[in-house]
Amino acid sequence: MNSTSRLVAGESPPARPCALPVDPAESFTLRHRHRPWVAHQKLVAVSFIGDTAVVLLAMMLAYVIRFETGLREIGVVDPVISVSGYCGHVLLGSVLLVFLLANFRLHDPRNYLAVRKTFGTIVKTCLIWCFSFLALALVLKIEPAISRMYCAIGCVTSMAGLLGWRWLLYCILRTESYANALRQKTVFVGWNDECDRALKRFGNGRANQISVTGVITPPAQAFEVQPPDEVPVLGSYEGLRPILRASGADLVMVVDGTLDRHQMLDLAETCGREFIDFKLVPSCFQILVSGLKLESIHGMPVLGIGKMPLHHAFNNAAKRTVDIVGSIVGMCIFAPIMAVFATIVYMESPGNVIYRQRRIGLNGRPFDIYKIRSMKLDAEVHGTPGWTVKDDPRRLKIGELMRAWNIDELPQFWNVLKGDMSLVGPRPERPELIEGFKEKIPHYNVRHNIKPGVTGWAQVNGLRGDTCLRERVKFDLDYIENWNFVLDFQILLMTLYKRGGAC
Repeated sequence: MNSTSRLVAGESPPARPCALPVDPAESFTLRHRHRPWVAHQKLVAVSFIGDTAVVLLAMMLAYVIRFETGLREIGVVDPVISVSGYCGHVLLGSVLLVFLLANFRLHDPRNYLAVRKTFGTIVKTCLIWCFSFLALALVLKIEPAISRMYCAIGCVTSMAGLLGWRWLLYCILRTESYANALRQKTVFVGWNDECDRALKRFGNGRANQISVTGVITPPAQAFEVQPPDEVPVLGSYEGLRPILRASGADLVMVVDGTLDRHQMLDLAETCGREFIDFKLVPSCFQILVSGLKLESIHGMPVLGIGKMPLHHAFNNAAKRTVDIVGSIVGMCIFAPIMAVFATIVYMESPGNVIYRQRRIGLNGRPFDIYKIRSMKLDAEVHGTPGWTVKDDPRRLKIGELMRAWNIDELPQFWNVLKGDMSLVGPRPERPELIEGFKEKIPHYNVRHNIKPGVTGWAQVNGLRGDTCLRERVKFDLDYIENWNFVLDFQILLMTLYKRGGAC
C-alpha cells in the first residue's frame, strides 16, 4: 500500500522509532515562516494606524459638535475654550482609547475575520473609555475641566467611526484573495467527529481562519473516523516531515489519543524546527472549547475550562443593568396588552389568569416563572408535565394567538426585574423534565451556569417548543461561550422580527 492511500481498519504501518527521521539533505534547508504570519504583521500595523487615525478624527469631531455648534449653550462651558486649549484633552483621550483597544486585543490577528467579536470589543471598549476618561481627568485635575457631554459625544463618535472603519476593513479582508493570505494552512494528524464538525464550520463562508490542506494517517492505527472525501490523505506519519514541507503547512492539529507521549513531544519539536504552529484537539473537552485555559497550580500546569464571558464581574453587572432597564421599559409598554389579554382569558376560563410554574434557574436554583394562562385550569390535572404540542386540546381559544405572538410570556419581565431571569439566555425548563434531560443529554446542566432568559439564541433560530433538545442545547452552549452585548441585542431584534422568543 502506498503512502497516500487511506488506512483501513486492521492495517498498520511498519514499526518506527520514537524520533522522527530526518533526511540529512533536509537538515541544511531552513524553512521560513509562511505568508500568513507576514500578512498578519502587516495587517496589525495597518489596522493600528487606521484605528489611531479614526480615534483622533472622532475626538476632534466630538470637540466640534460640543463646542462649535448649538450644544455649546447647554451646560456650563468655559468661554475661553479653544481648539488649542482643548488639544491636550483630545490627545489624552485618544491615547487612552487606543491603549484600551490594544488591551482588549482588538488587533489580535485571529479576530480580523470574526466581525461579531470585533464589534463587541469596540462597543465595550468605548463605553469603558467614557467612564475611565472622566475618572482620570478628575484624579489628575486637568484644566480646563473635561466636559461630560464631550466624553459622551466622543464615545458615540469613536464607536461609530471604529465600527464603520472595521466593517470596511472586514469587507476587504473577507474577499478571497486577502482571506486566503490570512488563513493558516492546516494539516491534521488523525481524524475524529470533532474534526468533522469543525470542517463544516470552516466551510460556512470565506471568513474562516484556517484552510484544511489534508490529513496524515496516525501511526500503527486506523482513523477514528474516516475523513471526508474533500480532505486528501497526504500520507502516513512515518513521512511526516517531508509531507509538512511539501504541503507548506502553517499549523498542525493532532487528534488526542493518536500519538503516545514520546511521539507527541517529537512532533512538537519537529513543528518548532519547521516554524509550524502545533495544536492539540482534546477529546476530553467537547464543550465550551474557547474557554479552555492553561493554569498553574503550585507550578503544575493544568488545562481546564476557565471563566466564561458572563463570569466576569463587569460583564455580569452590565448585563444586569440592561436587564433592569429593559424589564421596566417592557412592563410599561406592554402593561395595556397584558391587561387586555388577561381579561379575555378570564372571560373564556374564569379563574387565576396569571399562571405560576416551577422552573430551574442559575446554578440549579428553582424559581417561579410567570405567564398569562393560555390553557384550561385542569390542563395538568393528571400530574404529567410536558411540552405543549400542535393543536393541544388543553389550550384556550385565545391561547393559540397568545403563544404565536409570545404574549403569554410578557409577565416574565417581572422575573427579569426580580433577578430570576435575564432578557436573553437559555430558556428555563421544569425540574421534572430536567431530571431526565441531564442523564440523557451530555453537558445539559452547563446551561445553568448563567441566568435563563425570556428569549434565547436557540429560540430565534427556530428551536422552540417541541423541537430537538440536543440542538437547542448546542445553541445555548454557543451563546454561553460567545456572549457579548452585540449578540444580545441581535437576539432581541430577531425575537421581535421572528416572534420566536419563548416557549
